[in-house]
Amino acid sequence: MEITREEILHLADLSNFSLSDEEIDHLGADLQNIIKYISQLDELDTAGVEPTYQVFEMENVWRPDVITAQDADREQLLKLAPASEQSQIKVPKVL
Repeated sequence: MEITREEILHLADLSNFSLSDEEIDHLGADLQNIIKYISQLDELDTAGVEPTYQVFEMENVWRPDVITAQDADREQLLKLAPASEQSQIKVPKVL
């Protein structure tokens, strides 16, 4: 698979990189070498090899959800806020 200059420029644009002509040439050569190296995996005979989904024997640890009562009520918590309005904490607009 040949990497074109346009593809490198597209990747640089997506990554918000600005590249010089020399950097584009080096990056193209590096990407070509990486693809060539990875394509060696295509030569492996994987017939009869079961896919590996998980390397380690791991499982979820489940615990019951426990709801603990709070010592403070809504009004006490609202008093701690710098500003509140209509039983809600008032915060600055974020746009």
